[in-house]
Amino acid sequence: MRRLRSVKIVATLGPASSTYEMIRGLHEAGADVFRLNMSHGSHDEIAERHAIIRQVEKDCDSTIGILADLQGPKLRVGVFANGEEELVEGASFRLDLADEEGTATRVTLPHSEIFAALEPGAHLLVNDGKIRLKVETCGADFADCTVITGGTISNRKGVNVPDVVLPLAALSDKDREDLEFVSELGVDWLALSFVQRAQDVIEARELCKGRAAILSKIEKPAGVKAFEEILEVSDGIMVARGDLGVELPVQNVPPIQKRLIRRCRSAAKPVIVATQMLESMIESPMPTRAEVSDVATAIYEGSDAIMLSAESAAGDYPIEAVTTMNNVAIEVESDPTYTEIIEASRTAKRQTVADGIVAAAREIAETTDIKAICCFTSSGTTALLTARERPRVPIIAMTSSVRTARRLALTWGTECVLTGELERFKQAVVNAARAARAGKYAEPTDQILVTAGVPFNTPGTTNILRVAPCDERLIYNTDPE
Repeated sequence: MRRLRSVKIVATLGPASSTYEMIRGLHEAGADVFRLNMSHGSHDEIAERHAIIRQVEKDCDSTIGILADLQGPKLRVGVFANGEEELVEGASFRLDLADEEGTATRVTLPHSEIFAALEPGAHLLVNDGKIRLKVETCGADFADCTVITGGTISNRKGVNVPDVVLPLAALSDKDREDLEFVSELGVDWLALSFVQRAQDVIEARELCKGRAAILSKIEKPAGVKAFEEILEVSDGIMVARGDLGVELPVQNVPPIQKRLIRRCRSAAKPVIVATQMLESMIESPMPTRAEVSDVATAIYEGSDAIMLSAESAAGDYPIEAVTTMNNVAIEVESDPTYTEIIEASRTAKRQTVADGIVAAAREIAETTDIKAICCFTSSGTTALLTARERPRVPIIAMTSSVRTARRLALTWGTECVLTGELERFKQAVVNAARAARAGKYAEPTDQILVTAGVPFNTPGTTNILRVAPCDERLIYNTDPE
């Protein structure tokens, strides 16, 4: 299913989008990757949605990626005797480990790890930052705070601790069970929540054992601070702006988003921009102009993918939300300013033969009448390097691995085509020409670029660049064996 845009769309599934008809409708409207949120739904429900996605993939004869998003540790206060209390600015309020119902002056915070990391002067944010507390004194089992920003606090509201690196693993016991379940199920990407350090990613990778690619969610100040180390050990990144906007001043988030996108692109690793992109469409068939501008900004910045959360999972207009995102992407990418911005932000990185091959392919494609770049890839690396160049022509990723094809569904500008095992370069060129014609990227009289590595099916061996005709009769007459 050919898209008329390069940026990819990720749609979260949920109660509003769990049937075959709705999931197929979302895919046909523009969803390239489906997100399974492990915070909601039983394993049986997740398995059912996974099976439906694979059936839609088969029925539509396309490649669909599946992203399982692990919940991560949840930090929450306990319960209150009255259900809720009103905290007043300037008042004192205690958090402790006592197993008692909360009052207007204290509540249980059943996380000893937080108290172990707190220091006087640190801030605690409750209920998505609506309530702000400042720690005055603290110990191993308590923190006496001053209410900086008051409000209503109620049962089991979430707590954010932005000022310290918490001694918490990114994987809770539930996450470990979920990770094993979805890895065996056959998802393509694992999104890891609460990432604070590179070791969090390494631990998840060891448990995953190569069954899925690891995508790190940057949603905490500690994750931003350690981003270079996290990026190095991750296969992809999600800029999770929801928690970032809670734990950091909101004006800090746009520059962080821009910086992280550029670093991911330079490293040839896909990056998703997520959270509140079209939030008003949960209840409205039309987005706000500000939301449309937000989506457009992420596209102009060169992100690989943009994501819908509650809009498609629990909203009243899931297909309309995907359609809106698709239409905004098409319009932005047809703007000459988009091309200027993308090319001005291109980072030269020429360290390997493969780097040189893909850079040359992009240069040739943009200075001659080339219709598409066809890259043969085993692990997906060549396609990722080609996408990093952000060429003006489509990228057709040819691979014999369905797992690689599904993972590349998240990568900018790539259309994945499954091909059989190859032994000769001429056979590769013929297959590329057929794929370009079948996908209506080129006519028999057109030319394409073909990149490949010899010997075939060996990761990291990209070493051939060929300008080829789309008429396979010409290929047979002119190409060497």
